[in-house]
Amino acid sequence: MTSAEQISVRTNFFDTKIEFLKGMGPQRAALLNQELGIFTYGDLLQHYPFRHEDRTIFHRISQLSELMPAAQIKGRLREWTLVGEGNKKRLVAQFSDGSGILELVWFQGINYFEKSLRPNTEYIVYGKPVAFGSKWSITHPEIELLTAENEKGGYWQPVYPLTEKLRRRFIDSKVIGKLIRSLLEISKPHIHETLPENLVQKYRMVTKADALWNLHNPQSQPWLHQSERRLKFEELFYNQFRLIKNKLLHKTEYPGQIFTKTALLREFYENHLPFELTGAQVRVLHEIREDLKTGKQMNRLLQGDVGSGKTIVAFITMLLALDNDAQACLMAPTEILTDQHYQGLKKFADLLGINIGKLTGSTKKKEREIIHAQLLDGSMQILVGTHALIEDIVQFKNLGLCVIDEQHRFGVAQRSKLWAKNKYTSPHMLVMTATPIPRTLAMTLYGDLDISAIDELPAGRKPIKTVHRYDAHRLSVFGFIRDEIAKGRQIYMVYPLIEESEKLDLKDLMDGYESISRAFPDVPLSILHGKMKPKDKDFEMARFVKAETKIMVATTVIEVGVNVPNASVMIVENAERFGLSQLHQLRGRVGRGAEQSYCILITDYKISKETKLRLETMCRTNDGFEIAEVDLQLRGPGDISGTQQSGLMDLLIANLAQDGEILKAARISAEAILNTDPDLESPENAPIKKHLSNMRKEETNWSRIS
Repeated sequence: MTSAEQISVRTNFFDTKIEFLKGMGPQRAALLNQELGIFTYGDLLQHYPFRHEDRTIFHRISQLSELMPAAQIKGRLREWTLVGEGNKKRLVAQFSDGSGILELVWFQGINYFEKSLRPNTEYIVYGKPVAFGSKWSITHPEIELLTAENEKGGYWQPVYPLTEKLRRRFIDSKVIGKLIRSLLEISKPHIHETLPENLVQKYRMVTKADALWNLHNPQSQPWLHQSERRLKFEELFYNQFRLIKNKLLHKTEYPGQIFTKTALLREFYENHLPFELTGAQVRVLHEIREDLKTGKQMNRLLQGDVGSGKTIVAFITMLLALDNDAQACLMAPTEILTDQHYQGLKKFADLLGINIGKLTGSTKKKEREIIHAQLLDGSMQILVGTHALIEDIVQFKNLGLCVIDEQHRFGVAQRSKLWAKNKYTSPHMLVMTATPIPRTLAMTLYGDLDISAIDELPAGRKPIKTVHRYDAHRLSVFGFIRDEIAKGRQIYMVYPLIEESEKLDLKDLMDGYESISRAFPDVPLSILHGKMKPKDKDFEMARFVKAETKIMVATTVIEVGVNVPNASVMIVENAERFGLSQLHQLRGRVGRGAEQSYCILITDYKISKETKLRLETMCRTNDGFEIAEVDLQLRGPGDISGTQQSGLMDLLIANLAQDGEILKAARISAEAILNTDPDLESPENAPIKKHLSNMRKEETNWSRIS
């Protein structure tokens, strides 16, 4: 949804180009087009401030404290002088309110301020106070003449997203705010309600017009809070409405093959299943089986931590497809992961007499031709592969199930090509991720999918012990490595870089490899990084899998790699350079066997508070879902895998890390309306129908694809 689409009604007024706004002009309009993507009145009204500054009170210079994020002061500008030369030249002005002296300092725009400042004149200044001995100063303060209008303060100043180029052209937050207020004054007759009156009353929300006015021109903090709450609710309501509508569409309009026969599944379950399924796996399989009986396309996301047993669930689901004369495929993002899946599934497939194939970029031409022929005549029942699966030449006789692993690595267009491999009916979709997703993100990223979670590990798995160590502890860590190797175990050592960086003082991979070689001269090593050729990667990985090497020195390419149950120690160098989810994924490379496994996070002594929280979280818990929630709070949704291609970043005011309760209320409201009035025929739902009918239609109906 674009910003202009979220204005209450898409009329010619809100499509008006901004150059026609009084005070804008063609040059400013061109800059806002280029720098902020603001083209229309609708875009400008929804260029929301990212914070508001408290201008309701004035401080005295004698009251200043460095703990203040900012201070607003009334006083008299006395005089100013130029200090320094060349690049170090600065303008320093003396400012007083009778209780003390404050220095105002400018390093940029010196010529402008020299010409425009008036000596012995009263001003209002605003900025961050800093103490130098007994003197106070503010660098690059906001400064305006004291007038009858502003001398009492009493307002909240919106601060808008800007760029450096706009600042250089003297387009700051105040200029943007003034333009928006000018637009608001002429917009009032055109801003109509977008939510049903009963919803507005139920949640005690202000009107759309009041919300827009008070967000850009807040008279008080309570009004500001209510305006933000209203606009967030609306944004999330329409986000959820569209997702749930798409989900219902799947359930009513898109057919899927009915899978009810279970002969292969029963044979595997009763005679070949090598371990007892966990309660979570059984629950998820029940959910999947219910989907496959309906005659509608299954569209399900399977979440599960590393090692939770998603692959066996996927294989059993494939057996259901095969039982009912359909084929299945599994697509993975890398050749290493594809080979892991193929090797893991082939041992089960062989027991059942199932023909399974593997297709990657490395598959030779003759092998490809055989695979293509067997897919077309139906004799190849399961195909595991990389992006090679979506090539046009790959055709199936009857594709009934698509499993996509680490689905966030694939774009929507790529997944749609796989989805289109059956011309007659929709193949069922099971998309898997080993990256636990916070509930609020799952509701927004995957709100149009049914979601299953495997939230318990297989029996006998011991929790991985995670510790944080500093560089000074390296010798003791090396001693621990020797002890583990003596027990027959294997070690991962992960570095953030491949080659030394001048900007980052990190232990890079090559330096690490050399130091490990010196410390363990008799221990065979492997090395793995992203710049290696695929054949070299496979060779090194194969040596480690066969235990021909005992230590794997690698970058994060082993984040999603092969299963090595004998590897019991994960050491992450410069752990402060990794995000929480990435650390958790790396940790998941060990703990695959019955022996106790360990994760050691090594950092420098100089680490930030946020880094300490990340490391403490890693040491405290192995629960991927808890880690994902902390990660969302620390990083926000913008950095979470998959969000850029999901449409999630189109949210203009809601923040999923903070607005979980508003999201839940919005989703419940959208579900209730769609359950009782799916076609929006009720008069009270007319605002929704009108708003939706005026939204810009998407060029491609991606909603049909998970």
